[in-house]
Amino acid sequence: MEEHLLPDQWNNFFIMVGSGAAALAGLIFVAMSINHEIILRNTTHRNRAINMLTGFTAVFMASSFALIGNQHLGALGFEWLVLWLVATALFIRGYVRAIRSGMSSIGLNAPRLAGGTLCYAAEVIGAIFLIFGYNAGLYIAAIAIIVLFAFLISGAWLLMIGIYEDQTKK
Repeated sequence: MEEHLLPDQWNNFFIMVGSGAAALAGLIFVAMSINHEIILRNTTHRNRAINMLTGFTAVFMASSFALIGNQHLGALGFEWLVLWLVATALFIRGYVRAIRSGMSSIGLNAPRLAGGTLCYAAEVIGAIFLIFGYNAGLYIAAIAIIVLFAFLISGAWLLMIGIYEDQTKK
Protein backbone atom coordinates (compact mmCIF):
# COMPACT_ATOMS: atom_id res chain seq x y z
CA MET A 1 0.00 0.00 0.00
CA GLU A 2 2.98 2.34 0.54
CA GLU A 3 3.45 2.82 -3.20
CA HIS A 4 0.22 4.84 -3.28
CA LEU A 5 1.53 7.48 -0.90
CA LEU A 6 3.41 10.58 -2.01
CA PRO A 7 7.08 9.59 -2.22
CA ASP A 8 9.30 11.44 0.29
CA GLN A 9 11.44 12.71 -2.57
CA TRP A 10 8.70 15.25 -3.36
CA ASN A 11 8.62 16.93 0.06
CA ASN A 12 11.40 19.42 -0.64
CA PHE A 13 9.85 20.40 -3.96
CA PHE A 14 6.48 21.19 -2.40
CA ILE A 15 8.04 22.97 0.59
CA MET A 16 10.07 25.18 -1.76
CA VAL A 17 7.21 25.89 -4.16
CA GLY A 18 4.63 26.45 -1.43
CA SER A 19 6.92 28.81 0.49
CA GLY A 20 7.79 30.74 -2.66
CA ALA A 21 4.13 31.07 -3.60
CA ALA A 22 3.19 32.32 -0.14
CA ALA A 23 6.02 34.88 -0.14
CA LEU A 24 5.16 36.16 -3.61
CA ALA A 25 1.44 36.37 -2.79
CA GLY A 26 2.36 38.48 0.24
CA LEU A 27 4.54 40.80 -1.84
CA ILE A 28 1.81 41.23 -4.44
CA PHE A 29 -0.72 41.92 -1.71
CA VAL A 30 1.51 44.67 -0.28
CA ALA A 31 2.05 46.18 -3.74
CA MET A 32 -1.70 46.08 -4.35
CA SER A 33 -2.39 47.73 -0.99
CA ILE A 34 -0.09 50.61 -1.88
CA ASN A 35 -1.81 51.11 -5.26
CA HIS A 36 -5.34 50.01 -4.39
CA GLU A 37 -7.09 53.10 -5.81
CA ILE A 38 -5.65 52.59 -9.29
CA ILE A 39 -6.36 48.85 -9.19
CA LEU A 40 -9.96 49.36 -8.08
CA ARG A 41 -10.63 51.91 -10.84
CA ASN A 42 -9.24 49.75 -13.64
CA THR A 43 -10.99 46.49 -14.53
CA THR A 44 -7.87 45.08 -16.18
CA HIS A 45 -5.70 45.76 -13.15
CA ARG A 46 -8.34 44.47 -10.76
CA ASN A 47 -8.77 41.18 -12.63
CA ARG A 48 -5.04 40.74 -13.10
CA ALA A 49 -4.51 41.28 -9.37
CA ILE A 50 -7.20 38.70 -8.60
CA ASN A 51 -5.57 36.26 -11.04
CA MET A 52 -2.12 36.69 -9.52
CA LEU A 53 -3.37 36.21 -5.96
CA THR A 54 -5.55 33.26 -7.01
CA GLY A 55 -2.66 31.62 -8.86
CA PHE A 56 -0.15 31.96 -6.04
CA THR A 57 -2.76 30.89 -3.49
CA ALA A 58 -3.60 27.81 -5.59
CA VAL A 59 0.10 26.87 -5.82
CA PHE A 60 0.44 27.30 -2.05
CA MET A 61 -2.68 25.21 -1.40
CA ALA A 62 -1.62 22.48 -3.85
CA SER A 63 1.75 22.29 -2.10
CA SER A 64 0.05 22.18 1.29
CA PHE A 65 -2.25 19.36 0.20
CA ALA A 66 0.77 17.44 -1.10
CA LEU A 67 2.46 17.69 2.29
CA ILE A 68 -0.43 16.20 4.28
CA GLY A 69 0.99 13.06 5.86
CA ASN A 70 -0.02 9.50 4.90
CA GLN A 71 -2.31 10.74 2.17
CA HIS A 72 -2.92 8.47 -0.79
CA LEU A 73 -2.26 9.86 -4.26
CA GLY A 74 -5.91 9.39 -5.23
CA ALA A 75 -7.02 11.67 -2.40
CA LEU A 76 -4.38 14.23 -3.37
CA GLY A 77 -5.55 14.01 -6.97
CA PHE A 78 -9.13 14.71 -5.94
CA GLU A 79 -8.08 17.71 -3.81
CA TRP A 80 -5.98 19.05 -6.65
CA LEU A 81 -8.74 18.47 -9.20
CA VAL A 82 -11.21 20.62 -7.25
CA LEU A 83 -8.57 23.27 -6.52
CA TRP A 84 -7.28 23.54 -10.09
CA LEU A 85 -10.74 23.52 -11.67
CA VAL A 86 -11.74 26.49 -9.50
CA ALA A 87 -8.42 28.27 -10.19
CA THR A 88 -8.78 27.63 -13.94
CA ALA A 89 -12.30 29.04 -14.01
CA LEU A 90 -11.22 32.14 -12.07
CA PHE A 91 -8.21 32.67 -14.35
CA ILE A 92 -10.22 32.44 -17.57
CA ARG A 93 -13.06 34.57 -16.17
CA GLY A 94 -10.67 37.28 -15.01
CA TYR A 95 -8.71 37.32 -18.24
CA VAL A 96 -11.85 37.54 -20.39
CA ARG A 97 -13.27 40.34 -18.20
CA ALA A 98 -9.97 42.23 -18.47
CA ILE A 99 -9.95 41.93 -22.27
CA ARG A 100 -13.60 42.99 -22.55
CA SER A 101 -13.07 46.06 -20.37
CA GLY A 102 -10.60 47.57 -22.82
CA MET A 103 -9.08 49.66 -20.03
CA SER A 104 -5.49 48.47 -20.34
CA SER A 105 -4.10 46.25 -23.04
CA ILE A 106 -0.72 45.59 -21.43
CA GLY A 107 -0.11 41.87 -21.68
CA LEU A 108 -3.66 41.02 -22.70
CA ASN A 109 -3.13 38.80 -25.70
CA ALA A 110 -4.03 35.35 -26.95
CA PRO A 111 -0.60 33.76 -26.26
CA ARG A 112 -0.74 34.76 -22.57
CA LEU A 113 -4.32 33.53 -22.25
CA ALA A 114 -3.45 30.26 -24.00
CA GLY A 115 -0.24 29.77 -22.02
CA GLY A 116 -1.87 30.38 -18.66
CA THR A 117 -4.84 28.21 -19.54
CA LEU A 118 -2.50 25.39 -20.63
CA CYS A 119 -0.71 25.57 -17.27
CA TYR A 120 -3.96 25.29 -15.36
CA ALA A 121 -5.22 22.53 -17.69
CA ALA A 122 -1.99 20.58 -17.12
CA GLU A 123 -2.62 20.82 -13.37
CA VAL A 124 -6.09 19.36 -13.90
CA ILE A 125 -4.65 16.57 -16.07
CA GLY A 126 -1.99 15.81 -13.43
CA ALA A 127 -4.73 15.58 -10.80
CA ILE A 128 -6.74 13.17 -12.95
CA PHE A 129 -3.66 10.98 -13.43
CA LEU A 130 -3.24 10.85 -9.64
CA ILE A 131 -6.88 9.93 -9.10
CA PHE A 132 -6.36 6.95 -11.39
CA GLY A 133 -3.17 5.97 -9.56
CA TYR A 134 -0.53 7.15 -12.02
CA ASN A 135 2.53 8.77 -10.42
CA ALA A 136 3.13 10.59 -13.71
CA GLY A 137 0.52 13.06 -12.48
CA LEU A 138 3.09 14.40 -10.02
CA TYR A 139 5.54 15.14 -12.82
CA ILE A 140 2.87 16.76 -15.01
CA ALA A 141 1.71 18.93 -12.11
CA ALA A 142 5.25 19.83 -11.05
CA ILE A 143 6.24 20.99 -14.53
CA ALA A 144 2.97 22.90 -14.86
CA ILE A 145 3.57 24.62 -11.49
CA ILE A 146 7.05 25.71 -12.56
CA VAL A 147 5.76 27.17 -15.84
CA LEU A 148 2.72 28.68 -14.07
CA PHE A 149 5.11 30.45 -11.69
CA ALA A 150 6.69 32.18 -14.71
CA PHE A 151 3.26 33.27 -15.94
CA LEU A 152 2.27 34.52 -12.48
CA ILE A 153 5.49 36.45 -11.95
CA SER A 154 5.29 38.03 -15.41
CA GLY A 155 1.61 38.83 -14.73
CA ALA A 156 2.58 40.56 -11.50
CA TRP A 157 5.18 42.54 -13.44
CA LEU A 158 2.57 43.52 -16.05
CA LEU A 159 0.28 44.65 -13.23
CA MET A 160 3.02 46.90 -11.83
CA ILE A 161 3.80 48.28 -15.32
CA GLY A 162 0.10 48.98 -15.90
CA ILE A 163 -0.18 50.77 -12.56
CA TYR A 164 2.92 52.85 -13.33
CA GLU A 165 1.50 53.72 -16.74
CA ASP A 166 -1.76 54.86 -15.14
CA GLN A 167 0.11 56.97 -12.58
CA THR A 168 2.08 58.77 -15.30
CA LYS A 169 -1.14 59.66 -17.14
CA LYS A 170 -2.28 61.86 -14.25
